[in-house]
Amino acid sequence: LEDVEKDLMDADLVSLKVDAVSEELWRKINRPHKSLSLSKILGGVSNFTREFNHKIITETMLVEGIKYAGEFEKIAEFLKELRSLDKAYIAIPTRPPAEEWVKPATEETLNRAFQTFTEKLGVDRVEYLIGYEGNAFAFTGNVEEDLLSITAVHPMRKEAVTEFLKKANADWKRVEKLLSENKLVELEYEGNKYYMRRLPSRRKSK
Repeated sequence: LEDVEKDLMDADLVSLKVDAVSEELWRKINRPHKSLSLSKILGGVSNFTREFNHKIITETMLVEGIKYAGEFEKIAEFLKELRSLDKAYIAIPTRPPAEEWVKPATEETLNRAFQTFTEKLGVDRVEYLIGYEGNAFAFTGNVEEDLLSITAVHPMRKEAVTEFLKKANADWKRVEKLLSENKLVELEYEGNKYYMRRLPSRRKSK
């Protein structure tokens, strides 16, 4: 492990996978060898980032059927302590998994994770990886494509969508159209409405 850390010290960027910080969830999601210890792995990650002087990004893959409960808060707290963390990506399985039961988490779960992570890490350091080529700053003039591009990277509050449409000289009918075409999904979190791009696996042909 020390040899690996030494080799990584010269890298410009290191990507770390943090799907869980609780032993039970980690074993269910990642199915590690029984000799491995999550606490030792997380301790090694923390120690490495204290010495590493370049960019760190993390990926947290969310799957359906997992009772995350307070896990998002615990993961976010762990990530918050990582030195040089540039981005924390919230991902879903986009390739055929080794286990048939593994399916992408719902949009509601992704949004809950996003909101929890941003509370701890800041909105600029959290993005989705959900199988689309997205752009958080899209503004090409094609209102519908721009909305889909932005919401593929992070959910947008209703107020932000309204402001975006205003700048683009467009109205709410564009959002209603994307919702009716099942390209966009409306979510609620702590009394606020959010919009995100519908996951590829949950798109239904009209």
